[in-house]
Amino acid sequence: MNPNRSTSRRARAVLGAAVVACAVTAVASAAATAVPVGPTVATGGLGVGVGVERISVATDEGYGAASITPDGRSVVFTSLKNAQGGNAVHVLDRDTGQTRTEPMTEVRTPAISGDGRQVAATTPGDIRTGLRIQQNSLDLGALPANCSRCDYPSLSADGRYLAFSVLVKPGLFRHVIVADRNGGFETVAALSTMVPTRQSISGDGRYVAYQDVGYPQEDVRIRDRTAGTTSAPLEGPSKAASLVQLSDDGSKVVYLSGADTYVHDVASGSAQLVPNVKGVAIDPTGRYLLYAPVGTTGPSLVLRDLQTGTDETVSDQPATAEVDSVSAGGRDVVFQSAADGIVPGDTNGKSDVFVRRFF
Repeated sequence: MNPNRSTSRRARAVLGAAVVACAVTAVASAAATAVPVGPTVATGGLGVGVGVERISVATDEGYGAASITPDGRSVVFTSLKNAQGGNAVHVLDRDTGQTRTEPMTEVRTPAISGDGRQVAATTPGDIRTGLRIQQNSLDLGALPANCSRCDYPSLSADGRYLAFSVLVKPGLFRHVIVADRNGGFETVAALSTMVPTRQSISGDGRYVAYQDVGYPQEDVRIRDRTAGTTSAPLEGPSKAASLVQLSDDGSKVVYLSGADTYVHDVASGSAQLVPNVKGVAIDPTGRYLLYAPVGTTGPSLVLRDLQTGTDETVSDQPATAEVDSVSAGGRDVVFQSAADGIVPGDTNGKSDVFVRRFF
């Protein structure tokens, strides 16, 4: 940790904390139902003076699986209801304090567009279609997905492009597809596997990083949709890798290989090694890596400045996070934890969603 950087950030945080409201009433949009969620701000604990908001404040259910927009304004997260009730999807606008509930139930981490206006989620289908993707727009309502047997959605900044994987007949092999809201589909990759594969699209929709889980080993590749080219395996020919995330600007790809994390630079083709950690997410500019230390009793989530090598603790209590959980410049990190004491008054004993802000 760089002490000068940390002190400076905390000093600015003290000034900011004085003007942050301590609670916000959740209001639903016209196509939504009200939910008791809104921020609660921490006043002490880890990183004194560094603000932490509890995004979910309901006392009767837990919350998790959260992502944040590049500007830090909108947070999408899920409620953890029972199987009969489904897992509702909520979006909090941190500027207005309003929370809308999307008309969908989901089973996996929802994706949110960079402008916060669209959400896509993998939802239960039926016995014939299995999983499917639902997409909803604040302006346009439910958008036709034309997709069954689909998984792992990823949205561009304006929500125009949706990347996902789908089982294709005959043979039921996986294809990585980009759907254009204005019409049309593009096959990014045709894989020789039935296993669901993760993909991540850049904010402008040009680049798609994806995981090829075919035999004999898992590879990570990146497709340039403008140039019409696909890279060789980013990790090289001699080892396996799994995709974490492509940065929103398309400059960096985070992947895991063995016990280590690598941050691949798309322009130069070089990779930065971050040893013995599990990469979780990267900020939209590709500079800040959120990771979970491996084999340590220290913090559960740490944010690293890849240019300076300095670290900031995000949570020193048990916590998890998803892709797209860091806003631009590493300013905000959204995470989930069932621990008490992260913010005052968190006594529901359930998993909640928090945002830690670094000023």
